[in-house]
Amino acid sequence: MYLTQAAPSVLVPSAAFSPLETAVLQAVAYADVFDYALTVPEIQRYLVGLRAALPEVEHAIAGLTPDMLITRRGFVVLSHHEHAVETRAQRAAHAATLWPKAQHYGNLIGDLPFVRMVAITGALAVDNVQPGADIDYLIVTEPGRLWLCRALIIALVRLAEHQGAIVCPNYLLSERALILDERNLYTAHELAQMVPISGQATYMRMRQLNSWADQFLPNASHAPRPLAPRPPRMRLARSLAEASLRTPLGGWAERWEMGRKIRKLSQRRARAAETAFCADWCKGHFEGHGQRTLDAYHTRLRTIGLQVTP
Repeated sequence: MYLTQAAPSVLVPSAAFSPLETAVLQAVAYADVFDYALTVPEIQRYLVGLRAALPEVEHAIAGLTPDMLITRRGFVVLSHHEHAVETRAQRAAHAATLWPKAQHYGNLIGDLPFVRMVAITGALAVDNVQPGADIDYLIVTEPGRLWLCRALIIALVRLAEHQGAIVCPNYLLSERALILDERNLYTAHELAQMVPISGQATYMRMRQLNSWADQFLPNASHAPRPLAPRPPRMRLARSLAEASLRTPLGGWAERWEMGRKIRKLSQRRARAAETAFCADWCKGHFEGHGQRTLDAYHTRLRTIGLQVTP
């Protein structure tokens, strides 16, 4: 199975494990990168490269226990990684306090002109946050106004800071850039885990256009939680604002803001392979989190006897 796009790696089948056992171990190993214990239904959802029913997954887990996996309080972790069970409980408690803020600011972003979808991503999407965590969003905008939309969102970010919330809109796409080029397990997880706050139709379209992710996570094609996105409020005011900014003056302002911000952001990305800026996207992932995650995942696979070769 190909795990990265730039430097593909292949998982070598092991005679010690069945294909389903291998997929279970991959799911648990990926979660372990984040010190995240999984329930059995979550393992079934995030099986890597294999579709299977819940009873089959339960049987495979039983065959891997206790040599490879440990079950504690309804959670499954790698052997000798029992600490992840308590870590999950602690982080879930922090997440519960952060979700109301995340929904509040996500709704405010969704009300802004030209916003077509808002989704919570990152650690909060799976309730795996520590105190003081950011609230990460993926935002989809109308084509041709992404950078003006971003400027409005940043103003909201400043307001959130004064109210004690760290809002991080680090990924913006226009509606004509919904097909993602980075096709690997990390991106598939980000798609499968993101929780839409507004723009359900756009969310569904994005998932459909990125059906390649089903090759990595075939059981995770639906949204991870039943959180009904809220339609935008103040429709008349929003429509009037959009109409006023679809003028030639609005086009000039978009080009000016795009040029100004791309110049500034590009100065920070000298060694940041996971950043990209243009008219249709603003991807501000300066920390290289995706590749570091895949590297750590590969290391865990090797540790448990699943070999990955270039």
